[in-house]
Amino acid sequence: MTVQTKAPESQFAYVVLAARRARQIMAGAPSLIENPRTLKATRIACEELEHSLIEYEFTEPASIDTDKDGNKRRK
Repeated sequence: MTVQTKAPESQFAYVVLAARRARQIMAGAPSLIENPRTLKATRIACEELEHSLIEYEFTEPASIDTDKDGNKRRK
């Protein structure tokens, strides 16, 4: 298990992390930035990701096999 703080290189992962953090901020979690440039939760979450203030775990997706017909299936 690896805990990472650097912003993810995948755009999809970046958006998912920012959205989850924005929901936490909207629910009342304190900002990790001392003086955020804005009060919008999504912007604060993106700023926190850019400054590597959020820790997250990245798990590898399940492996995918191909059956005899060429269809892809997860193990």
